[in-house]
Amino acid sequence: MTVAELGKKLKEMYNSAPDKEQVTFIHLFGIKYGEEILRNHYSIAEIVSISGIKDSYKTEVRKGINLSKYVNTTI
Repeated sequence: MTVAELGKKLKEMYNSAPDKEQVTFIHLFGIKYGEEILRNHYSIAEIVSISGIKDSYKTEVRKGINLSKYVNTTI
């Protein structure tokens, strides 16, 4: 997946989140795609910029990526 595709996916997840759960869905994005982001050395800032969400959400994506190391997403 490219940085542009990840940005689009982040935007989709953010926009489809239930009311008041947007930050949770940003964390879920980081958990789901964290391994890929880390493996490819993708820029979180670039992904967030492409998504069009607030720049401050970079921290929330990072939290999700950090959690991805401890979550089994193959279940």
